[in-house]
Amino acid sequence: MITDVVIAGGGPNGLMLACELSLAGIRPLVLERLPEPSPEPRANGLLGQVVKVLDHRGLHERLSGSPQPPQPNSAYFMFGAMGLDLSLLEHSPVHALPVPQRRIEQVLQERAAELGVEIRREHELVGLSQDDGAVTVDVAGPDGEYRLRARYLIGADGAHSATRKLSGIEFPGVTYDRMTVRSAHATVPADWVDPESGALEVPGHGAVLPFLPHRTEHGGFSYAPMPGHPPLISTTEWDQPATDAPMSLEELRASVRRVLGVDVPLGPPGGQGPHVLRRLAGGNTRVAGRFAHGRVFLIGDAAHVYAATGGGPGLNLGLQDAVNLGWKLAAELRGSAPPGLLDTYATERRSAAHRMVLNARAQAALIAPGSDVTGLRDLFTELLHDPGTVRRLAELTTGADVRYDMGAAGPHPLIGRFAPDLELDTPTGPVRLAELTRTARPLLLDLTEGASLARDPALRHDGIDVVTARPRPGAPTALLLRPDCYVAWASASPEPDPTETEALRAAARRWFGAAEPPGDVR
Repeated sequence: MITDVVIAGGGPNGLMLACELSLAGIRPLVLERLPEPSPEPRANGLLGQVVKVLDHRGLHERLSGSPQPPQPNSAYFMFGAMGLDLSLLEHSPVHALPVPQRRIEQVLQERAAELGVEIRREHELVGLSQDDGAVTVDVAGPDGEYRLRARYLIGADGAHSATRKLSGIEFPGVTYDRMTVRSAHATVPADWVDPESGALEVPGHGAVLPFLPHRTEHGGFSYAPMPGHPPLISTTEWDQPATDAPMSLEELRASVRRVLGVDVPLGPPGGQGPHVLRRLAGGNTRVAGRFAHGRVFLIGDAAHVYAATGGGPGLNLGLQDAVNLGWKLAAELRGSAPPGLLDTYATERRSAAHRMVLNARAQAALIAPGSDVTGLRDLFTELLHDPGTVRRLAELTTGADVRYDMGAAGPHPLIGRFAPDLELDTPTGPVRLAELTRTARPLLLDLTEGASLARDPALRHDGIDVVTARPRPGAPTALLLRPDCYVAWASASPEPDPTETEALRAAARRWFGAAEPPGDVR
């Protein structure tokens, strides 16, 4: 018996892919070597486009605990520990969701269970080979080793990916061996915290804004007061002597003193753990030489890792890798994929990964110690008064600058970008566009005056859902969305002309194949 898809790795990225495949009618098998989700604190939240992606799958409310849609940060952000004044922008691209990684994994595991995904814990990939028709996967489980045959294998097994190594895929990049990062949950004096801004007012040094990196000529410092948890205090230093001694709170206090030039009385954390107390020497920024090799694909940290940036870029990109690959792989398995569709996964996501490399390297240069870097930062700070510069850096950091090549779909500025935030007046009442994409199907949104596109037989097939609604001022009049919510075609015309209509038909064929029997009009 051949399994359609085996996913090696049951962390957030592997679970997200499993959910995407299940929404498309494919039941994957997930292998996870750990007996249960790791309690070790890791990422403290999600930043950027991925927050909107989760909203478009109905997961934002579960993670945030609020029915309110994601709200952009329109005040203040950071790039290279320098302030970005987001109030200069008409529309901020910065969305943040402060939620621990273990909660993200819990929500995705619950969703996967709802969708019928099989997850085998304490089962680890230990070998693989592939031929033209399938991948042979060797697995070590609690009862010994066994073998599976799968039409596709997905490596979602982290930075030390066995899938990547066994496939012979190279992992080039840069190792930052000069940096030492120390982190711990700790208490700080309550009267040092500004009740309005949340900033940590450090006597003899000044204010340190919460969640945002703070750079001095001697290193970096950050203060992250996560709701319901002790603050996470972190420092970054360069050229520290190597040590095998266990990490301690006193070591972190000494590091803070060197970085800030003053003492900060850190106390042990209260409440139930687990609590962070760690030292990380060095870091890597690497992108796999290939994201696909035959029937083997890589997503998340198996495909790319990043150092020296904030916002958890690996997790942010990895979840979007999963959403990009899921619908394409499902179409290939169903036999409905147009030629070359699956190849676009590697093309599109490698491009996004390399944008994050640019981000990581630029920020690493700007947070380094030394007076020469301070001079560069002084010049850079002058540029941050320009709204165009602020927008470009904010979009780079959050991944909002990703624009896929949609071919000859037309000149509309939305084409190739993630779906805009739209409020729609439909026959059944007002609805957000994000609420229409939770089935992970292609969507044609027809806001034209006569809803002529919805009646076009070349577009009415089982692969595309069609929604008609009344237009609102400033909104596009028609959109064709891929299942990953990127715009494949768009129009601003009240009634698209024949050239636009043919471009729409061509986009539908390119991404979803030839027309089939009529589908659903909502």
